[in-house]
Amino acid sequence: MKARPPTLREKKRYILAGIWPPEPEPDPKELYGAVLEAVTSLFGDAATARIRPVVISCGTGYVLLRCSRGCEKQFRIALATLTSVGERRVVLHPKATSGTLLALRRKIPPALPSREGEDGVVQYLGKEWSARRYHGQKIDLLEKGIKGQAPVYITQDDIEELACSHRHTRWDTTGQ
Repeated sequence: MKARPPTLREKKRYILAGIWPPEPEPDPKELYGAVLEAVTSLFGDAATARIRPVVISCGTGYVLLRCSRGCEKQFRIALATLTSVGERRVVLHPKATSGTLLALRRKIPPALPSREGEDGVVQYLGKEWSARRYHGQKIDLLEKGIKGQAPVYITQDDIEELACSHRHTRWDTTGQ
C-alpha cells in the first residue's frame, strides 16, 4: 500500500507534560486510561473521538501525548482535570506543544543523576527526621512516630541551615 501524501495525512499535535510527583513513573497503560477518562468525562465521547488522545511515552517526570490538530486547547484543559493514575495521586502540567516529536524531545529536561543522600535521616530541631529531596529545591521532612507521620514545613533559611550542617549529603540549595 502506498503512503498518503502529506496533504492528505491527518494533522497531529504533540504535548509535553510534566508529571508531579515525578517518581515512581506511572504505568503507560494506566496513564492512557486516566487521560482518556479525563477527556471523556469533561467533553464526552464525540469530542474524545475528535481529540484522539494518545500517550506516546512517559519517563521520570514527563509524558509525551498526541492529539488532533485544532483540539490541543481542549486536550490541555482535560489534562488539568486529571488527578490520579490508578491508586496514585498525580498531576499533569502541560509544558509545551509542537507539531513534531523531535522538537518536544529537545525540550525534555535532562534526568538528574541520582545523588548520594537523596533519601535519609537528618537531625533538625533536636529530633531525627526522615528526609526526602525532590528535583529542584524542595525537601520534605517527616517525623515518624507512634501516631503516624507529621510533616514539617520549612523555609529557605531552614534549608540553608540543613545544607550547612549536612554537607556530606550534598543538600545544597543550588541543586548541584
